[in-house]
Amino acid sequence: MSTRGGRGVLFRGATVVDGTGAGRYRADVRIADGLIVEIGEPGGSGASGRSAASAGPGGVGGASTASTASGAGRSGAGAVRTVDADGLVLAPGFIDMHAHSDLALLREPEHPAKVTQGVTCEVLGQDGLSYAPVDDTTLPALRRQIAGWNGDPDDLDWDWRTVGGYLDRLDRTGPAVNACYLVPHGSLRMLAMGWENRAPSAAELDRMRELLAQGLAEGAVGMSSGLTYTPGMYAGTAELVELCRIVAGFGGFHAPHQRSYGAGALEGYAEMVEIARQSGCPLHLTHATMNFGVNEGRADELLALLDQALDDGVDLTLDSYPYLPGSTTLAALLPSWATEGGPEATLARLGEPAARERIRYEVEEKGSDGCHGVVTDWTTIQLSGVRAPELADAVGRTVADLAAEQGRSGTEVFLDLLLRDELATTILQHVGHEANVRAIMRHRVHTVGSDGLLVGARPHPRAWGTFPRYLARYVRESGVLTLEEAVARMTGRPAARLRLHRRGRIAPGYHADLVLFDPERVQDAATFEQPRRPAVGVEHVYVNGVAVVEQGRTTGARPGRALRRTERGAEAV
Repeated sequence: MSTRGGRGVLFRGATVVDGTGAGRYRADVRIADGLIVEIGEPGGSGASGRSAASAGPGGVGGASTASTASGAGRSGAGAVRTVDADGLVLAPGFIDMHAHSDLALLREPEHPAKVTQGVTCEVLGQDGLSYAPVDDTTLPALRRQIAGWNGDPDDLDWDWRTVGGYLDRLDRTGPAVNACYLVPHGSLRMLAMGWENRAPSAAELDRMRELLAQGLAEGAVGMSSGLTYTPGMYAGTAELVELCRIVAGFGGFHAPHQRSYGAGALEGYAEMVEIARQSGCPLHLTHATMNFGVNEGRADELLALLDQALDDGVDLTLDSYPYLPGSTTLAALLPSWATEGGPEATLARLGEPAARERIRYEVEEKGSDGCHGVVTDWTTIQLSGVRAPELADAVGRTVADLAAEQGRSGTEVFLDLLLRDELATTILQHVGHEANVRAIMRHRVHTVGSDGLLVGARPHPRAWGTFPRYLARYVRESGVLTLEEAVARMTGRPAARLRLHRRGRIAPGYHADLVLFDPERVQDAATFEQPRRPAVGVEHVYVNGVAVVEQGRTTGARPGRALRRTERGAEAV
């Protein structure tokens, strides 16, 4: 529904968790014209007369009910639509700090995967690879390279080439959620120097600086990098420092997918901190994990490194998802030399006996840099999606299973899958550790990112379940986080990192990006077997004051927009 014309919505008797980390309280909250306009004592418009300072959510309700009323109290002046929020939590809309919805927002703008979780804003352009800026040469190659992340639709009108053009396209499409964009470093490198494995010349580095500055001026909130993906993995520290200086000058931040989450994880994190120190650029460590057997029980070492950096004045945040398996493309496991030159060159190598043997040695014996320096265990690599229809029966199975069935080695199956599926295969990697996941989410600068892929027959359930899983598993069931802590990690803290203008908390004058959920029922329903099941217990979701979920069901409304970086923060222009 629209809130234009002075008409609005009153959430009556809600338990407000405001996004700051402060204690909950009960209140009536009224929104109108896309903004939060009043917060008042509960019962000011006919609700119960309990104090706004009351702690705790009180009784637990089921699905809320709504009616139209003419309020007479402080928080209900004027004709409003009333939502009975007794027993429900009203929080700012959740912000997904690491999303792969770059094409999904254009192709399925109602975006049920995220709005049913309570997400009202996503950060796109992740891992150093996305679709702006591009030219007529790099766009086709990028489409092929990251088809496993986003699909490669032929029916989409690819009518943009710049960051500003992509953000304009989002606005013309009208997605259900708001979106911010990071300039992808790998895409810059492709435009400046192709897929070559070397340091840039002075002219090439200047070209990257120019393209980066243009993207930031057009509204991007920072830069992402993908240092285990081609061609970002070929960048040295000095190159990244120079580019991060440009980002810092625009008030943005660097969001790296760093060089290793396995054997070289701590060294990789230390490099990212050093880049922040040298450049003065704020750092956001995306999908911060310590995975594979070599890192079991070592999260405290990472957190000590980050605490020292914070104590030294480094501007640092991180995000994580609440699951053990990771997810990426099967091609990401290849060593970096095998992907030099782009997708066509990679596919050619996969058919050469000498190159295949060299790849076999690195993935089976040495540890491929594409697999984070760890020898690949094919029992942990499970196929989640394919493009070629003839490979559909392989989805859900591990490479080890397929190899045993075919009487071949795991590496042979791996290489042939890449060839037959033209690098588009996606996988789950079962390499995480619960103790590490819990330790990282407790950290003082932690935020939430789903890292969810939305394509494939059986994608990772984090795309549909991340935010309710935090609230169910790690707040209600295990108490790892309090409700206030979890909500702050999903709202106020990421809003501050993104410099969102009047978003991320519940206060008068803030944008009405809101979620109303039942703290006793909220639950992720997506599983590895059925990954596209919407969450339960998320009753109402509003984006810019318009309902995108009502009584647990999507409305089809599409009030979202591109939130562009300006001098005072990221906002619609």
